[in-house]
Amino acid sequence: MGAVKAMKPTHSIEIKELLRFADRKFRAERGSYLFQEGMEAEELYIVLSGKIQISKITSDGRELSLRICGENDICGELTLFTSNPKYLLSAKVLEEGEIAAIRKDVIETEIFQNSTLAFEFMKWMSDHFRKTQTKFRDLVLNGKRGALFSTLIRMTNSYGIHKPDGILIDLPLTNQDLANFCGTSRESTNRILSELKRDGLISIKKGKITIHDLEYLKLEIGCENCPAVYCSIE
Repeated sequence: MGAVKAMKPTHSIEIKELLRFADRKFRAERGSYLFQEGMEAEELYIVLSGKIQISKITSDGRELSLRICGENDICGELTLFTSNPKYLLSAKVLEEGEIAAIRKDVIETEIFQNSTLAFEFMKWMSDHFRKTQTKFRDLVLNGKRGALFSTLIRMTNSYGIHKPDGILIDLPLTNQDLANFCGTSRESTNRILSELKRDGLISIKKGKITIHDLEYLKLEIGCENCPAVYCSIE
């Protein structure tokens, strides 16, 4: 059975066109950072392979994971068209891969000169902000349990593979990883996951979660069945 997939908004942007302006390409090792919050922002990055986690450290020192960037995704985009920019978030390499870097001034100039690229980039930014808004809506309105349910639903849209007994989230995750996406403690996440396993709603094998009753999760949070392109973890 196939994966639960929808076309990424970035696929409407001429990625190959952007790559013409890449200043360099490099291998990113697992555990390293493309950039960290507070660093001077000079480049925008296109993920050619691998996975990059975008996150923010809260005032009390907790990590809040916002999204995972995969093939053809762009990160570092929040620094465009700002003076003396600094990265607002951190980008950690989850899975080794190849990255293309484009200087901020180069891409800004190209966007000014290429109206088609400018339109596509604005559309992608709009989609990106919509995804972020819906994620924070779910985190704020649905409590700890609902935040976890929302995260699991988003992960089925991004990494889900249909199996006879449910949807496998084809991404190894620790309970701390999930807690970071939900903005909750690992202990709370452990407890909720245990309840879901006890009730037969999920199972976990080798760090990968299978959702056996997706509709239950959706009903519990009053899911509006947004298009998967917005309801995702990417």
